[in-house]
Amino acid sequence: MNIFDSAILGAVQGVTEFLPISSSGHLILGESLLGLKVDDLKSFDVAVHVGTLIAILIYFWRDFLGMLRFKKGHRLMILYIVVGTVPAVFAGVLLGDWIDEVFRSAGMVGLMMMIVGVVFLIGEGVGKLLRSVGGETNLNWWRALLIGVVQAVAIIPGVSRSGSTIVAGLFQGIEREKAARFSFLLGAPAIAGAGIWTAVKDGIGQIEVAPIVVGLLVSAVVGFFSVWGLMKFLKRHSLTIFAIYLLIVGCSTFIIL
Repeated sequence: MNIFDSAILGAVQGVTEFLPISSSGHLILGESLLGLKVDDLKSFDVAVHVGTLIAILIYFWRDFLGMLRFKKGHRLMILYIVVGTVPAVFAGVLLGDWIDEVFRSAGMVGLMMMIVGVVFLIGEGVGKLLRSVGGETNLNWWRALLIGVVQAVAIIPGVSRSGSTIVAGLFQGIEREKAARFSFLLGAPAIAGAGIWTAVKDGIGQIEVAPIVVGLLVSAVVGFFSVWGLMKFLKRHSLTIFAIYLLIVGCSTFIIL
C-alpha cells in the first residue's frame, strides 16, 4: 500500500462511515479495486476507523462533555448508549471470526448491500406510517436495546452501521434526525471497541507507518464533514437515495468484481 492508496481509502472510510452505505463494505470493495490483499489490511482498517471516531468526538463534543460531567440532561443518554452497545460487544467477540470468514468478500458485500437497500425503503414507509398515527417518538431503554441489536448485525461487511441503526429507529416511529443523532453517539464506543478488539486479536500488521497516518488523518477530516452534511440532509430528506445507491452498487459488484 502506498500513500495514494491510503488517502483514497481514508476518504472512502470518512464518507461511508457516516453516510448509511457501509464503510466496511466500501473498504473491502475499494481495496479489491486497488488490487490490494484485503486480509492483510485489517490494521489499516482499524486506523481509518479511529479517524472517524475522532470525527464523531469533535462533532458531538458538547454531548460527550455533558456525559463526562454527568449533567442531568445527559444521564439517560449514557444509559441508552451502554444498553445499546452490549449486543455489539457480544456479537463482535462471539461471531467476529466467523463473520470475517464468511462475509469478508466482494460478492457477499454486494449481496448484503442489496438487502440493506430494500430494508431502507421498507423502514421509510413504516416510519412514515407510524409518525402519521402519532404516539411516543422518544428514546427509552428498550428502544435503545433494539437499536443496539440491529447495530450488532452491522458487524457484517456491507451492512451500514449508521444506516441500520437509523432505520431501526424509523421502524419504532422515532424521527429520522433523532435516530441519526443517537446512531452517531452510539457509534463512538462501537467503533472504538471494534478497533481495540481487532488490534489485540490480529496485531498491528506489516503496513508502514506513513500510509496508516495518512489514512487516519484523511478519514478524520472527511468524516467530520460527512457527519455534518448528513445531519443537515436528514432534516428534510429520507434514506431513499441511499437505498437506491446500495442497490446499484450491490448489483454492480457482481458485474465488475
